[in-house]
Amino acid sequence: MIETLINPADSAERRAEKLLTIAEALMRRVEQATDDSGAAYAQFQRAALLEDQVRERTHDLGRALDLLNDSNARLAEAMREAETARQNLSNAIETVQEGFALFDREDRLVMCNSRFAMHMPDVHARLQPGLAFAEYVAMVSLSPHLALPDGEAAQDWAQSRMRRHKDRHVIFNVRMTGDHWVQVSEHRTADGGTVILQTDVTDIIRAERHERGKLLDDQARVIRATLDHINQGVGIFDAEARLIGWNQRLGALLSLPMGRLRIGASFENLFSRFRAEMQSDDISVEALMAWVTAGGVRPPLEFEVRRGEDLILDVFAQGMPDGGFVFSFTDVTAERAALVALSRANETLEARVMERTLELEDALAHAERANASRSRFVAAASHDLLQPLSAAKLFISSISGEGLEPGARVALEKAQNALMSVEGILDALLDISKLESGKAAVSVGAVQLNRLLRTLSEEFAPMAAAKGLKLVVVPCGAVVESDPAYLRRILQNLIGNAIRYTAKGRVLVGARRRGAAVRLEVWDTGPGIPEEAQNDIFKEFHRLNARASASEGMGLGLAIVERACALLGHPLGLRSEVGRGTCFMLQLPLSEAGEGLPLPVEVPERRSGPVAAEKIAFLVENDAELLRALSLLLEKWGMTVLEAASGEEALALIEEIGILPDIFLVDHQLGAGMTGIEFLIRIRAAHGPVPAKLITAHRGWDLRAAATSAGIEVLYKPIDPRALEAVVARL
Repeated sequence: MIETLINPADSAERRAEKLLTIAEALMRRVEQATDDSGAAYAQFQRAALLEDQVRERTHDLGRALDLLNDSNARLAEAMREAETARQNLSNAIETVQEGFALFDREDRLVMCNSRFAMHMPDVHARLQPGLAFAEYVAMVSLSPHLALPDGEAAQDWAQSRMRRHKDRHVIFNVRMTGDHWVQVSEHRTADGGTVILQTDVTDIIRAERHERGKLLDDQARVIRATLDHINQGVGIFDAEARLIGWNQRLGALLSLPMGRLRIGASFENLFSRFRAEMQSDDISVEALMAWVTAGGVRPPLEFEVRRGEDLILDVFAQGMPDGGFVFSFTDVTAERAALVALSRANETLEARVMERTLELEDALAHAERANASRSRFVAAASHDLLQPLSAAKLFISSISGEGLEPGARVALEKAQNALMSVEGILDALLDISKLESGKAAVSVGAVQLNRLLRTLSEEFAPMAAAKGLKLVVVPCGAVVESDPAYLRRILQNLIGNAIRYTAKGRVLVGARRRGAAVRLEVWDTGPGIPEEAQNDIFKEFHRLNARASASEGMGLGLAIVERACALLGHPLGLRSEVGRGTCFMLQLPLSEAGEGLPLPVEVPERRSGPVAAEKIAFLVENDAELLRALSLLLEKWGMTVLEAASGEEALALIEEIGILPDIFLVDHQLGAGMTGIEFLIRIRAAHGPVPAKLITAHRGWDLRAAATSAGIEVLYKPIDPRALEAVVARL
């Protein structure tokens, strides 16, 4: 077999030489063979093929051997580098001044330096790689070199140490025997292992202890000096009720000889000295001694004692954390005497105050009666004035301007303007009366500023244009919390004043957001208000540079503004510069509601021609002039008018004619009989819901509430013909 002729241990050259020899022998054999079967030639072919395979395998074997030799060389180099790195790491760790140990993620010791556990030779000798951390802690806890805290067993210490080991970072001090201290710092590595550093902090602990002792000595001296300089007698007792500190004031207040005040003196012996002289209404001797001997946590104790006839002491006792307690004694004799004198003086003063209080109550009652009388007078006078004023406005409105001479039309227009001025003055007087009496009723809710500002712009644009002023009202989509009627009245007065006192330029009305509030501002380019006059302009009947006639106001506008703002809780501000103009600012809270309350009803423009032809109106009014004026105006609009002077007369007339009118216009105050509300309730009870308006000059909240609860709409005097026309037009 050819495998027996080739030795695998031979070199490649030797193998090639042997194969060549074999090939030559086979060639000779082939040449010498005489048989015709061709077997020799076949053997030659197999030998040649075998030679090629041997050559390829020999080449592959050589390459594998080369790779193996290269890998072995690299492995040897890596092992040398690893050993060098390990030796360098070991040398580096050994140079660390602290004790160092590394545990792997399985809590097995990897390596440590010679300083680790240096204060525990018994533990250090057993530190070997692979040692479990729990075994290491157990050895430390049982080491005689560990100074366990008082009352703590080795097992408890080991459990506490293992709990700390769960934290990623922990630093704590361990006390060793011989008054040595080691600080242990334990930190987690990125791969979950643990690094422990041990630092000897004995010198630091001893230095801190020394400094603390010096500080305590200094503090003791300071405390002693403080106790000797305070005006209270202080005694400090330990948990055994023995005296451990006091000041000189204590002996003076208790009349104790200095020989008795010594360290270790018992509270009972000191107390027995002045027990016979002590008198107290707050605590008994037994209760005091029970508190002293109770021990543990005591509640604070405070009481007053009298020693003899001339000394009163205020005593305060407080327990301390160590079971001791402190007593403090304060001489309050002078204070108690002053209290007695003050009590006597108070009795005299109370008598005088009572006398003056009765006088003030009489004066207040007189003022309230006068104020009530004034309010009643204003209400009655306003009602009496509004009656003929309504009649005058209605009579003038019933006069058609067509066919009149130009002079008559001018006189008619001036009469209407004069009546409107009188109406404005009366409204202002009523507002002032209600605001001052505190009876003004407000209905605060969400108000849309955009709608209100648009209405005011339309209302004052003609007035500004007539003076050649530019009125700019900036839209604002905010919704605020206010009373819509009062808010409109405030802005009307501010805008009207700005236009009235501005000769040229413009008036600007806008709003600014300020957090949860909106600030409305009214700017003008008028003459400005001097600083010394800015407080006076809010007074009644005060007009700055009073050039306006009574028809343009009586100086009540800003007084109403100030009182209405105070009533609604809206801060009012003023900024003015003489010669440049004035700005009034009004701050309103934003509302959370999405929709605003409806604004006061707008008065429509006057219509031309009959507005309710062939309709029947029933007027119930006890004032003959106003009844006649209303009848003329309604008849002018094409209506048939039925009249009655009282509710009873009206009910009888309806019963007699058997016709139900299309609308009722009923005055509220109808004399001694039923009121307008009572009449309308009777009508609706008998005939169902009918269109009706209650006419009244009374603007009180009680009447408004009564009408609202009855479902009755109110038309206030003086009756505006355009408002009445709008009511009739809805028919």
